[in-house]
Amino acid sequence: MSSASAAAATTRGGARRRIGTVVGATTTGTPTTATSAEDLPKNFNQSGDAETALYATWEAEGCFRPEANSASNPSSSTTTANLPPFTIPMPPPNVTGRLHMGHAMFVALQDVMARYRRMRGHPTLWLPGTDHAGIATQLVVEKDLAAQGEPGRTEMGREAFTERVWSWKQQYGSAITSQMRRLGASCDWSRERFTLDEGLSDAVYEAFLRLHNDDLIYRDSYMVNWSVSLQTAVSDLEVEYAEENGSMYTFRYPVDDDTTKHVEVATTRPETIFGDTAVAVNPNDERYSHLVGKEAVIPLNGRRIPIIADEYVDMEFGTGVVKITPGHDINDYEVGRRNKLLIVNIYNNDATLNANCGNDKFVGMERFDARKAVWKELETLDLAIERKDHVSRIPRSQRGGDVIEPIVSEQWFVRAAPLAEPALAAVTETKETEIIPERYNKIYEGWLTEIKDWCISRQLWWGHRIPVYYVFDSEDAANDAEKSKFSGCTAYVVARSEDEAKEKAAEKDLAASAEAAVVRQDPDVLDTWFSSALWPFSTLGWPNETPDLEKFYPTTMMETGHDILFFWVARMMMMGCYLTGRPPFKTIYLHGLVRDEKGRKMSKSLGNVTDPIDTIEEFGADALRYTLATGTTPGNDVNLNPDKVKTNYQLTNKIWNAGKYVLFRGGQVDGGIPPPPSLAAGVADVDAMREEFPRLSERYIVSAANDAVRRSTDAHERYDFGEAGRIAYEFFYNEFADWYIEASKTRFLDATGDAESARSAAAAMTFALDVSLRLFHPFMPFVTEDLHSRLPWNAESPRLMNTHWPATDGVVDTEAMEQFSALQEVVKAIRNARAEYNVDPNKKLTGAKVLVDSETLANAMAPEADVMALLCKLENVELVIGKEASAEAASAAGSSGDLVLIVRDGMSATLPLSDLVDKEKEMDRITKRIAKATKERDGLAGRLNSPKFVDKAPANVVEKAREEKRELDEVIASLEARLKEVEAM
Repeated sequence: MSSASAAAATTRGGARRRIGTVVGATTTGTPTTATSAEDLPKNFNQSGDAETALYATWEAEGCFRPEANSASNPSSSTTTANLPPFTIPMPPPNVTGRLHMGHAMFVALQDVMARYRRMRGHPTLWLPGTDHAGIATQLVVEKDLAAQGEPGRTEMGREAFTERVWSWKQQYGSAITSQMRRLGASCDWSRERFTLDEGLSDAVYEAFLRLHNDDLIYRDSYMVNWSVSLQTAVSDLEVEYAEENGSMYTFRYPVDDDTTKHVEVATTRPETIFGDTAVAVNPNDERYSHLVGKEAVIPLNGRRIPIIADEYVDMEFGTGVVKITPGHDINDYEVGRRNKLLIVNIYNNDATLNANCGNDKFVGMERFDARKAVWKELETLDLAIERKDHVSRIPRSQRGGDVIEPIVSEQWFVRAAPLAEPALAAVTETKETEIIPERYNKIYEGWLTEIKDWCISRQLWWGHRIPVYYVFDSEDAANDAEKSKFSGCTAYVVARSEDEAKEKAAEKDLAASAEAAVVRQDPDVLDTWFSSALWPFSTLGWPNETPDLEKFYPTTMMETGHDILFFWVARMMMMGCYLTGRPPFKTIYLHGLVRDEKGRKMSKSLGNVTDPIDTIEEFGADALRYTLATGTTPGNDVNLNPDKVKTNYQLTNKIWNAGKYVLFRGGQVDGGIPPPPSLAAGVADVDAMREEFPRLSERYIVSAANDAVRRSTDAHERYDFGEAGRIAYEFFYNEFADWYIEASKTRFLDATGDAESARSAAAAMTFALDVSLRLFHPFMPFVTEDLHSRLPWNAESPRLMNTHWPATDGVVDTEAMEQFSALQEVVKAIRNARAEYNVDPNKKLTGAKVLVDSETLANAMAPEADVMALLCKLENVELVIGKEASAEAASAAGSSGDLVLIVRDGMSATLPLSDLVDKEKEMDRITKRIAKATKERDGLAGRLNSPKFVDKAPANVVEKAREEKRELDEVIASLEARLKEVEAM
């Protein structure tokens, strides 16, 4: 702002009044970055190298650290010392991962949150890290070994294989975090964690120990989901079901060795007949009541099994008789437990039949091969009745893709119900944690209410090894137990190391002394989700009392996909409440899935997978981020349209060009480019606004900027990021770029014009641009930071991301906004008239009048006559003021042949028709249209006058013809009236 402008902004008392503050914009810094539009490149450089270089600068300067915020926050008239921290623990992507659109979604949304809170002055910690992903990583490395022809995992041995996985992690594990940097993730990489690092491993062992000591961890035999390809148990949440084609097999089950007696059963898995330990009927089914208590005989191995009665059997389904296989079906397992049936496991870990099948012919046969062989044998024995097509709901391993085999296995479990109670209460009772959107409260409550115990052991080598050591009297006993995977071993201790285990064994009298103790560690590792459940507090140093834990826990926000509400979020709530006594976060924000433009899930089979890095290479990170963040609402899926990304790519260049325009116009002001107006602290009011900006357009754009700040801030505070982004867009594009920039050209067109108006316009422009950059920054960090750093008034300013959000209490001159809205309506009305009359876009019209009832409105609009003239392509504009003058002028205009445009109540405009059209050409055009419409109308009339058409054509066809004729009659009448108007010109 020039000295003259500064003086004009001083009130009578000498105090400076704030009309709107853009903090961080220096008012005294020497322009050193860019002094003219020519100093800026033609377009924003969205190349990967440019964005990567800018990101590296942010990271090197420590911009992402919570300490990076400046000391004061003028946007709220407080200091950051009084503001609570804002903490987001990043959902740790798998160390094996490559960035996909789901990752891009959470990076975009979380970065919007982090950058906004950082600019509001909150000490902001977005804490990054990666998950060791036990199953996925082990699988990747095993495939890598096979591809290179190297020995497999079992040949290598546990220690050598684990070292190989660590080596792989060191080489490839940073790929996904590098890709997140490409997206602009402003997380504090100096605090990056890995679920297998030393500190987090200590937390895992501490959690296991506490749970075990509180009798919340136990070992038992229970039915689990066995993944044959992965060779491990997986949780219910890691099993996906799909409808698949198969067969239903019906056969006879002999009763009491009597070949004349039998019951018919049906199954989709006849190979499990070897594991049957009962045949069941409903106790109320009179058809079979005489058989209860007798025995059936497994036809392929001769084993006798009881016929029992159980309510589980549906009398109306099939034959009403069910084979019970407690070792390989969850429902049968429950029936078996109720009736104390024998549980027989007929499978080896690779899903081949073991010796328990009782028939050497089938031992070692793969399960699906056995299915065919069993059916063939039943046919041979004349026991097969029918095989028919059947659609079944098949469980498959989410990670391995193979069909899950239910088996009863000895595993480690967490008692989930006691942990679920406080986690549920935190959401439904104490309201310490809020879920957005609220509708997921019921889903969360339902899952925690019906929760089952959590199987936490996995038969893997990569992960946190279960800290359980079995204690034996001798090496021989230990070696024998190890061969059976320590089945049935009850003498054990929980310890962090072998030495600690021996000491504990001695303390518990399981061994004569620590030196004499023989121990072996459980070979299994913990479920990956166990360590991930500790993520919000283990990453901050728990179980130690660290400064970070004290300052940043409980965390503020957990933002993640709704699809892992159960996998992860609920478990973090359970562990957080149990281990720290507090829920781990205050808000849970759930986003939806990213789908293609047709709403389909992205998959390789459909060929519709969009790689975020490819998108960034083509359109830049800003365009993708803005598209994702503004295209979704909480809990709802978003359809990603590539055309939308392209449009937002164009928006980045629009922002860049606006910066060039501001520099160009600012360079035409005496004294150089003024900084954004940043008046001293004080009460902002309309008088100060009018004193600072005498003309309507400037008051409008500054008021619109302050209004946009207020509305955008409100949207951010309620986590409505789509609305916050749209408000930024609408202000910048619709109000600043489309209207004010065009209007401002009138201040600079005449070099001998009003210098003070030019300075005022330049000040308003810099203010509007700076507000735009700040509102866009959380969504589009690269273009806004780059442009901000190049503007001369920011030469001494900190990085945009570390400056503050615009003031939320900037004055809004609502009268000026309403008055400018009236001006906009005049412009739109005249532009529409020009379009309707096909006026040459380059032709300037003469004799235009604007008729205004309100003297106040007219006085505000009068100085902007040149704006209306410029925007409407008019030679000049005459304002007619007062109700009587307005009515008379409108009436006179109508009678004289001028075109009257009703703009709004109390306002109209007139344009001389003679200037709008070439009379002869217009008459000729109208006459031709009348002739064409008359020909069409007469043709319809002829058909309607024909009895053959009216009597024989379908009624709807006749009525349609009548309607078309009526419409043509109206068109002709309108054209004839228009022709008379033109003739009278």
